[in-house]
Amino acid sequence: MDSNGSDTALLARSAAPLRSTASDGLKIVVVGGFGVGKTTLVGSVSEIRPLNTEETMTKAGEGVDDLTGVAGKRSTTVAFDFGRITLDDRHVLYLFGAPGQERFWFLWERLFAGALGAVVLVDTRRLAESWYAIDRLEHHGTPFVVARNNFGEPEHSLAEVRAALDLPEHVPLIDCDARDRDSGKQVLIGLVRHIQQLAVRELEETP
Repeated sequence: MDSNGSDTALLARSAAPLRSTASDGLKIVVVGGFGVGKTTLVGSVSEIRPLNTEETMTKAGEGVDDLTGVAGKRSTTVAFDFGRITLDDRHVLYLFGAPGQERFWFLWERLFAGALGAVVLVDTRRLAESWYAIDRLEHHGTPFVVARNNFGEPEHSLAEVRAALDLPEHVPLIDCDARDRDSGKQVLIGLVRHIQQLAVRELEETP
């Protein structure tokens, strides 16, 4: 895309006002390991220019942050990323991308508070980094889906990923490309549908 087209798109997103009829804000958290693509996902689907709290990585992080598989990463989220998607005249999704480094995991508890649901973004090269996120979401009783961010040709099938994460069958596991807006939107649609299904199931099981 040429620079003029890119600048126009950026200005359009920066100027997208919240509708005056919007009354219900729905909080969604995007969580996962370091460098898995959370900032990219929030940025690709947000209708506004996303708010990022990124800092340049320095030597101070050496020996603290595990750069396995992300050796080329030069910046990191230190608080959260924020984006917005309008669903209809009343409902708006507010997206919060959580920091991925283990030293910032204490912030996750606050980000999970009041969340309607969550997306756990995983990199199959570093699946172990996703276990803590899944554990905390299950602890909080927060509905979530797992999205495999594709970094090229997948090395493992979705069934293998589900088995490796010991993911229950009722939890959706979705393929995605965090860089692609439509792909990211499908992940969020999958999460909303999952939340709706859980709500219906709860009503049916209520005596």
